[in-house]
Formats: sequence, C-alpha cells, structure tokens
Amino acid sequence: MDDKRKPAPFTRRQFLRSTTAAGLLAGVQGLFPAFAWNQTGNPVAPRRREGNTDIVDITIERQRMELAGGEAHPITINGSVPGPIIRLQEGRNAVLRVHNRLDEDTSIHWHGILLPFEMDGVPGVSFPGIPPGETFEARFPVKQSGTYWYHSHSGLQEQLGQYGALVIDPAEEDSGTPDYDREYSVVLSDWTFEDPHDVFRKLTVAEGYYNYHKRTVWDLFQDVEQKGWQETWAERTAWGDMRMSSRDMLDVTGAAYTYLINGLGPEANWTGQFRPGERVRLRFINASAMTFFDIRIPGLKMTVIEADGQPVEPAAVDEFRFGVAETYDVLVEPTEDRAYTLVAEAMDRSGMGRATLAPRAGMAAEIPELRPTPGRDLEDMGMGPGMMDMGGGSGSMEGGDGGDMGHGGMGGMGASGPQDWVLNGRKVMHGPDKHGAGAAMVAMNPQYRLSDPGVGLQEVEHKVLTYEDLKARRPYPDQREPEREIELHLTGNMGRYMWSFDGDQFSDADGPIRFHHGERLRLIMVNDTMMDHPIHLHGMWMHLENRHGGLIPRKHTIVVKPGEMLSAQIHADAAGYWFFHCHLLYHLHAGMARVVHVA
Repeated sequence: MDDKRKPAPFTRRQFLRSTTAAGLLAGVQGLFPAFAWNQTGNPVAPRRREGNTDIVDITIERQRMELAGGEAHPITINGSVPGPIIRLQEGRNAVLRVHNRLDEDTSIHWHGILLPFEMDGVPGVSFPGIPPGETFEARFPVKQSGTYWYHSHSGLQEQLGQYGALVIDPAEEDSGTPDYDREYSVVLSDWTFEDPHDVFRKLTVAEGYYNYHKRTVWDLFQDVEQKGWQETWAERTAWGDMRMSSRDMLDVTGAAYTYLINGLGPEANWTGQFRPGERVRLRFINASAMTFFDIRIPGLKMTVIEADGQPVEPAAVDEFRFGVAETYDVLVEPTEDRAYTLVAEAMDRSGMGRATLAPRAGMAAEIPELRPTPGRDLEDMGMGPGMMDMGGGSGSMEGGDGGDMGHGGMGGMGASGPQDWVLNGRKVMHGPDKHGAGAAMVAMNPQYRLSDPGVGLQEVEHKVLTYEDLKARRPYPDQREPEREIELHLTGNMGRYMWSFDGDQFSDADGPIRFHHGERLRLIMVNDTMMDHPIHLHGMWMHLENRHGGLIPRKHTIVVKPGEMLSAQIHADAAGYWFFHCHLLYHLHAGMARVVHVA
C-alpha cells in the first residue's frame, strides 16, 4: 500500500513531526519560483510498505530545467535536483529500485549505509553498473538510523545533480535523540554550467585554474611589513619550490560554481519555516562535488547532535566546517519573531550558498558579506616552528618534483603534539622514493590537529566545531585494542593534478588493501599535500581517535587537513570488496582511491 494512504508505523511523536514538516514544506514550496515547483526543493520519495519491507522507486534521467538562474541539463532523480528524500526505518528491510533512463551506464551508492557489498553501488568494485534502460534493485536490512545520502558513483555524474538525502528513523521511540518540534533536510551542493569533463581538463593543464585569489605584489609588501624580509622570502621560496599558492584552498571555486541549498541558488533563497520557541532539527548534508563549506546562522546557536548519522553528545557551536560527503544534524531554537540567514560560505570565500529560517513566508534577514580569503602558512602544512629553525629556512616538506628542501631524516612528531595522543612519538614512514612523481611533497612533521577548526577559522571570536568536540553518546560494543596498524599517505602533485595514496594512483595500485574479517585495526592517515581531503570508507565505520577513550565517534568520512596525521580504529566486520577514496570528485577521478578487501 502506498504511504500516502497508510502512514508508516512511526511513533506518535515521529508521525506528528513528519506530518507537521510535510505540511509546512508544502507551504514553503509556495515560495519557490515557478521553475522550481516540481524540480527543486525537498520532496520525499513515495514509499510502499509490504510487510516488513519498504520499497522505493527512483528514476534517473537527463532533463532540461532552470537551475541556479540559468537553463541547465542536469541529471535528475524523480525529476528533481537534488533527488527526493528517501525515508527508511531502522529494523525494517529496504528495497530501492533504481531505473536508468540515461543513454549511459549509471549507479547509486548509498553513502554511509551498512549493507552487503554487492548492494553498495560502485561500478567495477561491487557490481557492474546499471546499463541504459535497465533497473537495479538494492536489497538490504536497515541496521542503523540517522542522516545519510545517496549519489552516483559513475564518472562525473554526481557533479551533474545525481544525489539526494537518505534519512533513517530509529527503530525505537526512545533513541536518546533530544526532542524537537520539526525538521528539515538541508542539502548543499555546487553547480557549474561547464561540462564536468572540461572542468577536469582545465585542472590538469593549469594549476590553480579557478583560483582568482593568488597572492600579489601588494600582499608581498604586507607580508614584509608584518613578518620581515627574511621570513617572507623563506616562505615565498618554500611555496615556489612546491609550485603552489598558499591560497589554494579549493581546486574549483566560486569562479565556476553557484552554491545551492536544496537545489536553489542564493537568489531563490530556500526557506524553512518555524514558530518562535520551537526546536528545529536541521539535517545538513554536504553533497557537493568539491566544496568545503563553513556553516553558520548569525544570531542562532547550533547544537550538534549527530555526526555522519551517529549520535554524539550535544555540542553547542556558532559555526562548523563542513567537509564534502559529511553530514551533521543540529538543533536550533529561534525564539524571536524574525528571519535568520543560513550562511554556507565556501572555505576559500569565493562564494556562498544562502537560505533562510523564518516564521513566515517571504521574510529575509541580512546577508553577511564574504569574509576575506584566508591563506595557509607553513605551520598549517605540518611545518612546526622548530622545523623551520633547523631546516635552513624553507620548511619541513621535501619536494618530489620541486627539489629536496633540506629536511631528510627529520621524521617524527613535532614537540607540539599532545602527549596523550595514541600516535605521540610515532616515526613517519615514507617510501624509499618518497612516494614517487605522484607526490610533490612529503610531510616530515605532521601534527595532531583534531582541535584545530581549520584554515581561516582559527582566529574567529566565536565557537567553531572541531573533531575533538565529537564524543559518542554511547560506547561501541567492540572495545578491543587494535591488533595491527596500516599507515596510508595522502599524496598529490598539484602541478600535474595527480592525486593518489602512497604515490600510486588507483590504476597503478598493487592490489587491494587487505583487512582480516573480524579484526580490529588502526588506520593511520598522513596528509602529505596542501589540500584538505575528505576520506570515505564504504561499508564500515572509522572510529576517530580524538582522545575520548571508549566514546570516540564513528564516522564514514574523515577530513584530513594538510600536514596532519590522525588515526582511526576499524572493526572489519563486513566481508567483501569496498571502495576507499577521497570524496573530492576530481581527486577521485584523478586516482585517489583504493579497494579494501575484507576476508
């Protein structure tokens, strides 16, 4: 029977929330421009219930529509960008039917979902893909609750709009989630009118092609005035040797992108309504191809209650950095009868997405200006002050292509690393050729940076979420110490736009990474590049070791900052072949991926 005729067996509280939200959403859709009525926003996919099984059909096709203020030809799911919210319930079975009406193969990956690997939706790893005109049926028991999403894993289709929210309600009413009155999914993405393959080609032929904020002569004079000539010269020499700009934050910027919230650009202004005094749950999903966002709602405190779908101890913040593919659930409690602007500022300050929370239709609040473009310094790259003193003045990274920078044999953690960190004192292990031509640099002094909010946010005067603030609400049942360790380096060569693990692109890797079924292992990741990388493991959780003992948080995607070394424990309980990769789409396309085999 269709859900429209028979409500799902939610608890009364959940049912009331759902119907309230749906009614309000219908009202909000009246605010959308005409072109957006059926094609953008926050629709919910129809769901049929047969016994203990929920059945959802989604259809993928190319459609002409107006998007981001222009005529576009995106890939839609059930006719919309983003695709509809798929709503499931923990403890039931799911049957998700994907119909391909494209003229090319496609796929859907259920991001963050624990399921049999054959259902994971990665062509060439877990299944062959979905040919044109055919249907793939993903069947799996729903073992978790929380906020997740789904997207194509075929070529660059995700950049063309093929993504949507996936929300799973808990099996029991008393799930420990703080109470709330209504909820909205907030799907962030980046849209370009350029062909994604052209975007990728431009990145490969010109380093920093979309970076319009490189340092100028005027910046040089300012640096000399602030730091002195010697330090400024040393820094400029180091960046020059690495053939990089300290202002390379994002490979693709607002020069090419319009930033969307629930498929609507800043002018269209997606709006979520509330009554003053209500508690509103916002399910944030970063479904962008390449963009890290900094999220804030001026005038409202946000309380983070879930990260990557998993419950965490409530953490009150004013802002959080939002890595590609992550999800955060937050509660807000607007008490005033006024509008609030939801700001999603690109990390490099080249543009922003904008939406509104308001008690009535048509209201808007002041939109803050973009903040100044931040710049990385050498310490942000894992070059501690001590290393600068010992290395002849050009930093602690060694140039693979750019030439040795004079710090060989200086591996190991810097003195500034927290003493209670599990990897404190660990020697960094680089390959004998320092990972080859695929690695333009290696970090000889990687740092513990989980208490660092990230470049551009260290100096703000309000509270910004860090990974150290994430503390699981309940301990994971498996508290064994890891039996072995795997160290993996995130490597790249910006000049050649080569991205890899341990210097090897996906096509050059010597077989899969092997996990032993049932083992608990420690994965150590070292970022040898100057870019932030959101690293995603399919099929299993990564338990981020952030100094919370038995309450370390579980994540499906972990952002590793430049010059950072971090560790995560993994319970290898899912047999099969799983994809493991950087979730920046063009980094993945360039080869920053591996297959993990659990057997």
